Amino acid sequence: MARLHQRGCFSGGFVRAKLDEIDLRILAELQSDGRMTNVELSSRVGISPPPCLRRVRALEEAGVITGYRALLDERKLGIEVVCFAFVHLASQAEADLAAFQERIREWSLVRECWTLSGDIDFILKCVAADLKAFQDFVADLTALPNVRNVRTALALDRVKDAPIAPL
Repeated sequence: MARLHQRGCFSGGFVRAKLDEIDLRILAELQSDGRMTNVELSSRVGISPPPCLRRVRALEEAGVITGYRALLDERKLGIEVVCFAFVHLASQAEADLAAFQERIREWSLVRECWTLSGDIDFILKCVAADLKAFQDFVADLTALPNVRNVRTALALDRVKDAPIAPL
């Protein structure tokens, strides 16, 4: 069975799981096809189904595997625009940051939100059906009380999309 040891790294409480080679093979296989059966997975990683299932469950319980999802073709769903918004806030007080983050979580067109070091506080990856929908979002975003400045960039082409974590 997988030995998952938790150890603290850094003062921020970062935790890493220690994985063996079989765990890494399981993760690689599931990243390439999360819908395969346990029997197929066990065959690919070279162990019998019961210990394979125990390892998968241990990886799930340890939070290494956080879920399974379908990858969708956004263009076939009518999403034509990918844009990035670079947000500078007027205040970085904890309450102001929390209020901004809560509002961002409510917008479905914001697909990712990252805090940054430096002059920009947040970068938002946004998707929209068209430029008008994105412009409306930017108008709402800039109207938020703590937003000092928003710069945007329209994505022209995706050069790389790697949803698989390097193992």
